[in-house]
Amino acid sequence: MTKSKHLNKKLFKVLIQVAMTVGALYIVMGKIDLQRLKTIVSHANPLHLMAAVIFFNISKIINAIRLNRFFQSIGLRLSQWYNLKLYYLGMFYNLFLPGGVGGDGYKIFILKKNHGITVMNVFSAVFWDRVSGIFALVFLSAILLLPSRFSTLYPDQVHWFWGIAIVAYPLSLLLTRLFYRHFMPVFVITAIESILVQATQLISAWFILMSISATTNQIDYLAIFLISSVATILPLTIGGAGAREVTFFYALNHLGLDTNTGVALSLIFFVVSAISSLAGVLARVKHETSLPVAEGEVA
Repeated sequence: MTKSKHLNKKLFKVLIQVAMTVGALYIVMGKIDLQRLKTIVSHANPLHLMAAVIFFNISKIINAIRLNRFFQSIGLRLSQWYNLKLYYLGMFYNLFLPGGVGGDGYKIFILKKNHGITVMNVFSAVFWDRVSGIFALVFLSAILLLPSRFSTLYPDQVHWFWGIAIVAYPLSLLLTRLFYRHFMPVFVITAIESILVQATQLISAWFILMSISATTNQIDYLAIFLISSVATILPLTIGGAGAREVTFFYALNHLGLDTNTGVALSLIFFVVSAISSLAGVLARVKHETSLPVAEGEVA
């Protein structure tokens, strides 16, 4: 592929993401009370918002530690500090440079270039880190759906929620054993860390709910928050913006709950994510001036 074709392909991908983000937000914003949404967001409690930022970043630190365990399993030894900087740089790229290399692609490129690890090995670590997070997300979503209004609305479907929760980790174990056996020694600890990642993000979302005085039906909002996180896994929109709001709007509308509160939670969470990702700018400056050597580093 020529350079011009490659650039055109990346530009097309960016335009698609922008179009889908704008389109999704346009649909949601056209259906809710924008004045009330503005009032909810503008009156958010700053102390609760600060707590939301703290717990969001705790989740990202745990996530970076989990990823480093997968790196260690393929023989790549990085200091936790360097790995954390690289992780935040990836967050920044995913959010502010959509459609291009992306955060995961950049990490794979840098680690291959500077640490002599094959692309497939680094890809397997990054990919299985993502899969580990998805299983935790699905597991916790099923758990939160049980006490939610969804169970009341669909009592005949509750057994599916139980089934998903029970099967999630045995299936994860089976897939790891079949396809990524070299990650088996870290399966238990990374599974626990995956739960902690999603749990701390849930706490972050809960603090956002408290900041906007949403003290009722919190289980329903948090269950939908997790479901909306599943909706943002595919990079169809920029940083998940739009996809999460659409999920909140239609799910809450279906339950007969306040859609403005859900959309406010979603938008504020995106801002929390964006602000936290800015740390990747600092990581990028240091990363480009001095790359540590993998050999001899203590992970």
